[in-house]
Amino acid sequence: MSYVTRVRPLSCALTCALALSNGSTSAQTRGGVPALPPPDRPVVINTDVVPRVRVVPAATGLSHPWGMAFRDNGDILVTERDKGTLRVIRDGRLLERDIPGVPEVFAGRDRAGLMDIALHPDDDRIVYLTYTKSIEHEGEPAETVALARGRLDGDELTEVRDIFVAVGLDDGIAASRLLFRPDGTLLMSVGGSYVFAQTEDYAQDPGTHFGKLLRLNDDGTAAHDNPFMGNADYLPEIYSTGHRNQLGLAFHPQTGDLWASENGPQGGDEVNIIKAGRNYGWPLSSYSRQYIGDWVTDTPWLAEFEDAEVLWWPSIAPSGMAFYSGEHFPAWQGNLFVGSMMVGRMFHTGHLERIVFNEDGEEIRREWLLAEFKQRVRDVRQGPDGYIYVLTEEDDAVLLRLEPA
Repeated sequence: MSYVTRVRPLSCALTCALALSNGSTSAQTRGGVPALPPPDRPVVINTDVVPRVRVVPAATGLSHPWGMAFRDNGDILVTERDKGTLRVIRDGRLLERDIPGVPEVFAGRDRAGLMDIALHPDDDRIVYLTYTKSIEHEGEPAETVALARGRLDGDELTEVRDIFVAVGLDDGIAASRLLFRPDGTLLMSVGGSYVFAQTEDYAQDPGTHFGKLLRLNDDGTAAHDNPFMGNADYLPEIYSTGHRNQLGLAFHPQTGDLWASENGPQGGDEVNIIKAGRNYGWPLSSYSRQYIGDWVTDTPWLAEFEDAEVLWWPSIAPSGMAFYSGEHFPAWQGNLFVGSMMVGRMFHTGHLERIVFNEDGEEIRREWLLAEFKQRVRDVRQGPDGYIYVLTEEDDAVLLRLEPA
């Protein structure tokens, strides 16, 4: 197995590039103007086909949250990336005490830390967490991405252990999302394939998990029918390749297809329909420019790679996403909601994007929501109650609930 040699950022140019990445929070601080405070009371907004939508702060006081999960008892579990903490929202209130037992998280860089959370579909006491893990590589400190599993015993996480650790090194810049499939296997994205960090080859390297979408059993082992199982050149957990940094995963409610959002640097953000064993091209084909302005490649499209279903230019830094299938907003059924952290590399331009498709699944309209709040949006989910939940990603972050006014 081979993977790209770890390269620490030594030059100013590389350090600046890291700070200007789509997921960075320190870049926002460097903008010089703090983000607007999140709403602390319900606000009614106007949208295209739903004239009045009430935006309700379901919980405030979060610090750079990343992911959320809904329990059957009504609790909402939220991960805080920078602090490496797991929080509980209960009866509309963020509990002061975080859940103890979370594994030790490396959070020394802008995107490193505690990332996504998923609950076992058969037992929501079993919790899965992805996080940046400190390791030793050739006698030096290093980081990778790990998947831990534990069991909730009251408000404490017990029996916690790593069930999967990614092969490769990422300098604490790789993002990860989780999503259970209907067959009980677990999808896990592992990003970190960046030109600016000299790890762009990860995405096309079958000997590393970075720049890939993985498919695991619920115990962290490779699913037996993965597309590269038995191929000695590929790690068995790999489900698809050629990804830069996937921050959103969702199943289409009608077709059952898996959709994934993926960050480009400047422009070239994508939503892809993921198929087993397919290659999505990064960095050999891309519509993106580098942060300093040059093109990533002179071949934006190649026939041997899968093409994007949704494309953004300029970049919106897409994050979590969800298809709406609830009853509260009939006019939004089948629409895709995608979080945006910033548009065109401009600070305080985050929003929620609504994408409409025709009967053939082709995109026909887009609408920006929540842009007036100027918040980075990190995750979007449809809750068990049929409302849309939006998680912002700020020093003082908020969980918003969208409901009819």
